[in-house]
Amino acid sequence: MPFVTVGGTRLHYECHGFGEPVVLVAGAGAAGTSWLPYQVPALVEAGYRACVYDSRGIPPSDECPQGFEVTELAADLAALIEHLATEPVRLVGTSMGAHVVQELALARPELVRRAVLLAGRARSDPLRAHLALADVELGDSGVILPPAYRAAVRALQMLSPRTMDDETEIQDWLALFEREPPAGPGVLAQLALQPMPDRRAAYADITVPCHVISFADDLVAPPRYGRELADSIPGATFDVVDDAGHFGYLERPDTVNKIISRYFALADTRDGKTSRP
Repeated sequence: MPFVTVGGTRLHYECHGFGEPVVLVAGAGAAGTSWLPYQVPALVEAGYRACVYDSRGIPPSDECPQGFEVTELAADLAALIEHLATEPVRLVGTSMGAHVVQELALARPELVRRAVLLAGRARSDPLRAHLALADVELGDSGVILPPAYRAAVRALQMLSPRTMDDETEIQDWLALFEREPPAGPGVLAQLALQPMPDRRAAYADITVPCHVISFADDLVAPPRYGRELADSIPGATFDVVDDAGHFGYLERPDTVNKIISRYFALADTRDGKTSRP
């Protein structure tokens, strides 16, 4: 089981395939394995080396229950990139992972060739900040909600109406959510980062090419915030995926993968490289 150590913190990672590396950064509370069903196979088939990792807070990486900042998560990602590659890499991040990629693109642009930002935003708002802090407060209280209740609430927050109305598909999602354990200290530390400050002015200094993908039914990061993020980053492009909630990369993986593939292929063309299929 491979690890990289950053300032005493161990991060678990794994890579699949061969070729130019693409590093995928998961959202709050999600393991790197969340990319394995859909995005990793598509990237490997396209000729990339797809690398996923568990951010600090997610075992088997160190949980760091004392808490941490987004800057530390960005430094972790920088160290992983330097461990994996000698040249700038392509990045894909979702939700908190997009936030981490955005901060890395700002602080260490020499490490990033291109970035795709899923379910991203440049700031929080009162309602969503309140929800994130309420989740942390609930976790700190020691109250453990019944798995069936947690699963139903998570489905309502994270999925699109189309998925929820599909009686077969929603059963699979509910079963998956019921198997998730209650949030541990590392996950709570990640959730505490969700009320992000307003970074619109700062992101005007990002020089890395970025593509933002929002999901039409996303209640956590609605498309208007993705559009705002794209407008904040010079030259950034923007797409919206229909019939998808916050977990749109898992709900509509074929559409998301096509957008990622098209953006990376366009990058190859513009950079004078041979486009991948």
